Amino acid sequence: MKDSNVTFVSPLYFTLLGVPGLESVQHWMGIPFCIMILPDLLGNCTILSVIWKDPSLHQPMYLLLAMLAVNDLGIFPVLFPKTLAILWFNIKEIEFNVCLTQMFFVHALVGFETGILVAMALDHYVAICCPLRYTAILTPQVLLGIAVTIVMRAVLLISFCPILIKLRLTSFHSTAVAHSYCEHMAVVKLAIGDTQVNKFYGLAVILSLCWCDISFISTSYILIFRAVLRLPGKEARVKAVNTCTAHITIIILSYSLALFSFLAHQYGHHVAPYVHILLAKIYLLVPPVVNPIVYGVKTKEIRI
Repeated sequence: MKDSNVTFVSPLYFTLLGVPGLESVQHWMGIPFCIMILPDLLGNCTILSVIWKDPSLHQPMYLLLAMLAVNDLGIFPVLFPKTLAILWFNIKEIEFNVCLTQMFFVHALVGFETGILVAMALDHYVAICCPLRYTAILTPQVLLGIAVTIVMRAVLLISFCPILIKLRLTSFHSTAVAHSYCEHMAVVKLAIGDTQVNKFYGLAVILSLCWCDISFISTSYILIFRAVLRLPGKEARVKAVNTCTAHITIIILSYSLALFSFLAHQYGHHVAPYVHILLAKIYLLVPPVVNPIVYGVKTKEIRI
């Protein structure tokens, strides 16, 4: 319980409360959480194995899909051990620096994913609008540059979130984080003093990643659909649209979940805290499970 007369200066540990408001049933939440791990591991490892073993799939589209699979595999080791420790074993303490490290990786993996989705939109644009120049444009060197840009962009933007907390926020009115993992704003809200810089930077990162990426993806698909409408013959148009179906499905799923989570966090002040936490969990855990299923079903070459 928060005590306004107590100040924690440079605390060594934080306490993750799990899902406040659902303490009596939160041990049951570990069951669906564990169940989700199996399709994530099986689906994404299968995608990686198929792409690795089939030389015909060593193309930009499938290599980007392999990057997405690796990213999806990363989210569970970052979240699973501590979340399960909280839900099943009531081990809630987390060392301060470990908390900041988890914060970085959780948010960085989200940044990687949205960057990969942008790269996939670019791949579809080149494949449909410039098919004859596809291999000339998306060379291995260009693909490597895209991958490095995706990683560096997320790392540089996200790394300042824990760094600013470490450098600027040393006093806290509580060490009890009302979340099941070290989420940036949940930690910042516990600090005493001026947190405007931290809050502003966190919001700026979200807006720069999401809105810039959404704008780029939207522009790409406007150009793609304009090119599709100009194709001669219905069969060619259907084939072109089917190429993008899986990607569009993943985009709608990922960004709609992100939007609901963001709106609930920013404006749902009268919404129960456990709703925010559950939305955040769904946003982080559902796409890694769904991505390989959607791409496995919708992508003919991988399905075969």
